[in-house]
Amino acid sequence: MSVEAQANVPAGARPAKVTEVKQPQWVPFALAVIGTGAGFAVKHLAQWLVTLPRAPFKGPAETLTAVPEPWLTVGLLVAGAVVGLLAGFIILHEELAVRVAADRVVLSRADSPREFARGQVAMAARDGKDLVLIGTGGEQLAREECDFTARRLAAAFTTHGYAWAAADPHAGDFRRWVPDTPGLPAGADALFKAREKALERSDGTSDARELHEELARLGVYVRDSKSRQYWRVTVSTGA
Repeated sequence: MSVEAQANVPAGARPAKVTEVKQPQWVPFALAVIGTGAGFAVKHLAQWLVTLPRAPFKGPAETLTAVPEPWLTVGLLVAGAVVGLLAGFIILHEELAVRVAADRVVLSRADSPREFARGQVAMAARDGKDLVLIGTGGEQLAREECDFTARRLAAAFTTHGYAWAAADPHAGDFRRWVPDTPGLPAGADALFKAREKALERSDGTSDARELHEELARLGVYVRDSKSRQYWRVTVSTGA
């Protein structure tokens, strides 16, 4: 939920309010409860499977139910809680957190904050599941996937006087990238090829993000859709 917090300001200065949009801190504990319930369900499922003459996973179920009580129940409940708790902390670490103030916007993911001064941001918009920040020259300052509703994000930005759009005004300017696409700056095609390989790897998220930023330095802005890469260059907003 969006909450109001006080930013650090010099002594005697008027404190600036900050609106935060982020995953609630109780997520790990909620998932721990769900995990505990899942562990309890696994116990009863295993006990049911061993009563059947033939069933998938009957072998593992027999191994599991061979553990004496109360260790079977305790072990499954603890394991479910731990898995749920870890999953929740991973979500808090990996999900986007948005902090909006009258003088700046901060986007944080995996403890890596990116700060944008008020004068840089012409508009914020929602594009599919992405939050997009657009600069005063039409450049794409940031594009971050997030699960927050457009209404929550819009409220955070408009509360502090930022322009908000329900859709990326430059969505129609994106073109699909294919190898050796004409019109790209020198070096951009090689970065796209490297990024395509990174997107195909399960551990390539950080590499894809880094290459995204490299392309932005060349004035090329990227939009992903169903493992496909789309690109545009700066188009003035007229702001």
